[in-house]
Amino acid sequence: MRAFFAATTMALALGTIASSAPSVAQQAVPDVRQLAIVPALAGYPAPKVVAAARSAYLLAYFKDETHSLHFATSADGYTFTDVNDGAPVLSGRAVADQKGIRDPHIMRGPDGAFYMSMTDLHIFAKREGLRATDWERPEKEYGWGNNRNLILMKSHDLLHWTLAKVNVSALFPAFAQAGNAWAPETIWDPARKRMMVYFTTRIGNGPNFMVQSLADPAFKTLTTEPKQILHYPRPAVNTIDADITKVGDRYHMFYVAHEQPGSIRQAVSRRIDGGYVYDAQKIDPETVAAEAPNLWKRYGTNTYVLMYDVFGAKPNNMGFAETTDFKTFRNIGRFNDPGSTMKTTNFTAPKHGTVMAITPEEAERLRGYFGAR
Repeated sequence: MRAFFAATTMALALGTIASSAPSVAQQAVPDVRQLAIVPALAGYPAPKVVAAARSAYLLAYFKDETHSLHFATSADGYTFTDVNDGAPVLSGRAVADQKGIRDPHIMRGPDGAFYMSMTDLHIFAKREGLRATDWERPEKEYGWGNNRNLILMKSHDLLHWTLAKVNVSALFPAFAQAGNAWAPETIWDPARKRMMVYFTTRIGNGPNFMVQSLADPAFKTLTTEPKQILHYPRPAVNTIDADITKVGDRYHMFYVAHEQPGSIRQAVSRRIDGGYVYDAQKIDPETVAAEAPNLWKRYGTNTYVLMYDVFGAKPNNMGFAETTDFKTFRNIGRFNDPGSTMKTTNFTAPKHGTVMAITPEEAERLRGYFGAR
C-alpha cells in the first residue's frame, strides 16, 4: 500500500451492476466495456473447455490516475498487453464507497472459480471532488488513507462477477475502531476448507499489522474474527502487504516492513494461518522504495518470479526478481527498462498487481470480450 509509505516518507458500461453499487459507471468510463457485476453466479457457469495447460498469464493491477481495475495478459510471462487498451475493466467509481479501488488480487480456487479482492479507497478523492474531506474519517484518530471496506468478488468465467463490500469494523467488535482494511489477498486453506482472506489493518491510528479471516463460500463476507498472522519482533514497526504462496510443504509470505529504509521481507511457516518465522534479510534488489510483493511461477519451470511495485521510482513501475531456491533473488529489471526482459505493449505505470496462471483460451476470452487486437 503505497499510500501509507508515501505519507510517512514525504453495469457498468456494458454489464449489469449490483444494487449495492452506485449507478455512476457510465459517467466514470463512457463507451468503454466493463466486467459485468451480477447478483449471483447461478446463471453464469464455468465454460466447458477441453483441459488445457495454464501456460498464459493474467496481470490484475490498478493505476493512481484511475483508481480502477485493469487487466493485461501475456502468452510467455515476459510481455504483457492490456486487454482494454489501457482503459479500466472495472471502474472504481462504480463499485466502491470511496469511488476508487486499489491493490487488486486475483486467484483461482480449488473449485475452479476465480476470487478477486481489492481495497475500497481513493487517496485523491478530495482533489477530484468526490468528498469534502481528505479522508473518510479524521486522520488524527484513524490515520492516513483510512478506509472501512474490503471488496470481494467471485467469478466462473473472468467476465461475470459477484461483488460485496465488507466493512470489517461493522462485522467484528474487536475491530470497531480499525483505521483501515488494505491490500486483501486470498488463499485456499486446506485444513479449514475455506478461502482465507488476509489483509493489513490497524487500530485507530496505531501501527499497521496483518491479519487473516475466513470467507463464506459465496465470497461475500468474512465469518471469523481476524487474527494477527505475523508477529513482527518490533510491534511498533508497520508491516503491510502480505502475499502468501505454498511452495512444497511450506508457506512463503512476502511482505513489507517499514524499517529505515522499508523493504520487502520473507517469512516462512508450515502453517497457513500463523507461525511465520522472522527473517531480517531484504529481498528486493531496489535502491528506492518498493512494496506490494506478489509471487508467481513460470510455466513448465521451477522458477518463481517476485513482482513488486517500485513506487519510489519516478514514474512508478513494477520490478521483478527470479528465484529457484528462495534464498537468492536475481534482479531482472522493471517493465520496459533498458536490458530488462519484462515488457508492456500498451500501458505504463501499473501499481500493486497480481499475476495468475490462466489458459490460452481464458486469455483469448478476455481479449475477445474487450475487443483487444
